[in-house]
Amino acid sequence: MKAIITGHTRGLGAALAGNLLARGVPVLGLARSRAPELADAYPDLFEEIELDLADSVALSGWLAGGALGAYLDGTGAVLLLNNAGMVSPVGPLDAQDPQAVLRAVQLNVAAPMALAAAVVRASDGAQRRILHISSGAGRSPYAGWSVYCATKAALDHHARAVALDRERGVRICSLAPGVIDTGMQAEIRAVPEERFPMRQRFVDLKETGALLDPDECAEHLVDYLLGAGFGAEVIADLRTLS
Repeated sequence: MKAIITGHTRGLGAALAGNLLARGVPVLGLARSRAPELADAYPDLFEEIELDLADSVALSGWLAGGALGAYLDGTGAVLLLNNAGMVSPVGPLDAQDPQAVLRAVQLNVAAPMALAAAVVRASDGAQRRILHISSGAGRSPYAGWSVYCATKAALDHHARAVALDRERGVRICSLAPGVIDTGMQAEIRAVPEERFPMRQRFVDLKETGALLDPDECAEHLVDYLLGAGFGAEVIADLRTLS
């Protein structure tokens, strides 16, 4: 078994990588930066590639280079955790930089969809489990989050359609993990309320200690990912899974 995790250097991604490595699962991390603490702790299990997944040219070049197939060669099971994502741009249309919209769609939608296809094509005969880290924002609209909501909804619908394909050896789930105490939450709290009217809700979650711990969330999430029931619910919420 091998795992591929996007955005593995911080937040939930770092917690997921550390959890899988601690269980003895080899991990390939894809992110713009590196995670030296993981490399030091797990030199025989951990590999990483510096790659800006929001750059379509860079991602296309890496996928065409054969490194993915070489990494997966001979493995009997593959886990793909599409964790990387961005919440910006935040605000109504007149506050959105079109270039920022393009980067968000590339990172939040195009990259995970391309990686899902690439992993399945490069690992014929293996068991493949694809996990999209989604959000409640993909299932309920929020003022100021039109881009984030739309991109997470796209992941949900991608998972629904992939599941209907009933491809041999492929299971998929688009999972909302809950509100986690990460850098993304700090970014959300820093947005002016006129651009994100629900900002105070997230401030209150932080101040009342209601945010989820990334390591605890990762433990629950990996248990589900490795369990027999993974993919039975194609669209799921970690907080309601039994």
